[in-house]
Amino acid sequence: MSEPSLKFEILSIDPHCSARRGVLTLPHGVVQTPTFMPVGTRGCVKGLTAEQVRSTGAEIMLGNTYHLALRPGPEVVRHFGGLHGLMRWSYPILTDSGGFQVFSLHGLLKLTEEGVTFRSHIDGSKLQLTPERSIAIQEALGSDIAMVLDEVVGLPSPREKIRSAMERSVRWAARCKQCAQHPYQSQFAIVQGGLEVDLRLECIERLAELDFPGYAIGGLSVGEPPAEMYRILEAITPTMTTQKPRYLMGVGRPQDLLEGIRYGIDMFDCVMPTRNGRNAMAFTTHGPLRLRNLVHQLDHQPIEEGCPCLACRYSRGYIRHLFIAEEMLGPILLSHHNLTYYQRLMAGACEAIAAGQFENYRQKCYQRWNNAVPTM
Repeated sequence: MSEPSLKFEILSIDPHCSARRGVLTLPHGVVQTPTFMPVGTRGCVKGLTAEQVRSTGAEIMLGNTYHLALRPGPEVVRHFGGLHGLMRWSYPILTDSGGFQVFSLHGLLKLTEEGVTFRSHIDGSKLQLTPERSIAIQEALGSDIAMVLDEVVGLPSPREKIRSAMERSVRWAARCKQCAQHPYQSQFAIVQGGLEVDLRLECIERLAELDFPGYAIGGLSVGEPPAEMYRILEAITPTMTTQKPRYLMGVGRPQDLLEGIRYGIDMFDCVMPTRNGRNAMAFTTHGPLRLRNLVHQLDHQPIEEGCPCLACRYSRGYIRHLFIAEEMLGPILLSHHNLTYYQRLMAGACEAIAAGQFENYRQKCYQRWNNAVPTM
């Protein structure tokens, strides 16, 4: 089997923190980092075409292995040329392992060293997900990056349970790597260990020995206070290899993106911009707007001056009307706006890092959001 087609080059590191600017080259294109990946759960970002997602500035998208495995099924996706062909998205795709949904969202029936047995949320049928099965599904999906299967535990949990899950995650990561067959798909391992710094550090060391092309940090942004997440990032990112991409899974708020970048994270994903957009909340440079509020009824302003998104061609009053009237165009427009805002935030971070000014950029963002800079 040929070497995975992934190249990561660090272009610059901010002199005042660990923020770094890089380029991630994958079979389906080049990604500027730090980057935010829109979440295409069932083969699409809710309410948006692939062309619309691309027009926000997105260079890579995330697909959900669990949902796509159940419907339409991996072989159907393979028939259409993988996710790229099915969605008509010709740029890079990262797929998760399916483990988070199995452990967190649905009825887990049995967990063994072999894998997990669970029931489908669609028809209740009994299914099994193993490291080998997760990779086989992701290879059928044809993503550029596949995540290994890991054991996810909720927080808080007893230390013994967190350690057991971390150790099993390392063993499963080794099995995922061993069974890989796709010549152009790269696997990322996932660092687990809850809020226990020593367990996180041990996990990083053991996964580094397996020499994956990239490493993710999982099991955060699951309800713990933001300060706890930042504490873990500050403690563990300096021990992660500097020559490979770092991915903070499931994060999150604009503030969390900036804090992650500050500690040297390169990749992020979250449903927040589209989920909040469907609920009439717009992210802006000056903080969030809740477009259902009566104050916007007669407002001629766009959501944000200078924003190139579809929604900002219209007035706040019109956007509000769409939500009050329950027209589907409202959620579509705000989803496009929020994803565009996230990409603008990332582009600004890239420029600031290149200029050695990320800390100034971060401070100004917080000042505009009328929010205090978090302290450790």
